[in-house]
Amino acid sequence: MRTALVIGTGLIGTSAALALASRGVTVHLADHDTGQARTAAALGAGTDEAPEGRVDLCVVAVPPAHVAATLADVMRRDVARGYLDVASVKGGPRRELEALGIDLTPYIGTHPMSGRERSGPLAGTADLFEGRPWVLTPTRDTDTEVLNLALELVALCRGVPVVMDADAHDRAVALVSHMPHLVSSMVAARLEHAEETAVRLCGQGIRDVTRIAASDPGMWIDILSANPGPVADLLSAVATDLDETVTALRALQSADDEKRREGAASVESMLRRGNAGQVRVPGKHGTAPTTYEVVAVLIDDKAGQLARIFADADRAGVNIEDVRIEHATGQQAGLMQLMVEPKAVPVLTAALRERGWAIRQ
Repeated sequence: MRTALVIGTGLIGTSAALALASRGVTVHLADHDTGQARTAAALGAGTDEAPEGRVDLCVVAVPPAHVAATLADVMRRDVARGYLDVASVKGGPRRELEALGIDLTPYIGTHPMSGRERSGPLAGTADLFEGRPWVLTPTRDTDTEVLNLALELVALCRGVPVVMDADAHDRAVALVSHMPHLVSSMVAARLEHAEETAVRLCGQGIRDVTRIAASDPGMWIDILSANPGPVADLLSAVATDLDETVTALRALQSADDEKRREGAASVESMLRRGNAGQVRVPGKHGTAPTTYEVVAVLIDDKAGQLARIFADADRAGVNIEDVRIEHATGQQAGLMQLMVEPKAVPVLTAALRERGWAIRQ
């Protein structure tokens, strides 16, 4: 691939353009908001000038509701050898293109499973897709050259290609992305009018649950509007679980011992189902989940603390597998949880204590 046209210079389009440009591809940028395209160009994502002739690949990175119309326009104008989109839903746009009578042999639907809470070209980064799954949804009609161009794009962006059926993809992302986002937003909405004294008690758990609720609502309206059925089905199942859990919790308030036992058993069943589902979430690099142990270190909220603790762990020969930080309420300090392999716990604990760190048991 030598040339590409990226239409849509938001987070995903700009990130893909940055990755391509950094690897020697001549990238042309287009956006209905010319200011966004100029911003992406200024960041090094390419040029906002139109290509003089046919490009190798056209990447459509517009909201799902506009994917089919945008693709139909560029395909009728024959601007590229191959076409793909990066929308978070796949079945709907393909059916819209079929209804428009577009020849779909030069097109493939794709979806990079990566993102951030921020949007727009300034949020773009060339490494956004590194190590992340990038779904490809070819059909029997997809031209081999176009599939190869899509695979080359994924490779240049350092993503991991995953081939799926379009409708199976839409059901999958409803489960692992779209439905969880709505549930996160519903939990976060409970905080909107909560008493300040309650909100000040927020810990890492509520931060984890509500993190994705910070995303742009406008962007999510576009996503959910393109995949409402599967998301509604999943939320209906969650609603059933909620109703059963509410009933069980009410039973725990009962003066009747048998009702309390039944309520406790129902709540425990839900918690155990949660355990069973959580262990299926892939671990590092998409591998099977690994159980790590935690070394908890008290740290001051000042420059250089994180660098020091990582350097001390490196001197001890211990690899930090994951990190979490719990910030203390009203204090310039926090608890840093270092996840390591069980055999590394005594080594790291001794090394950090020797270097003056306060370890919490």
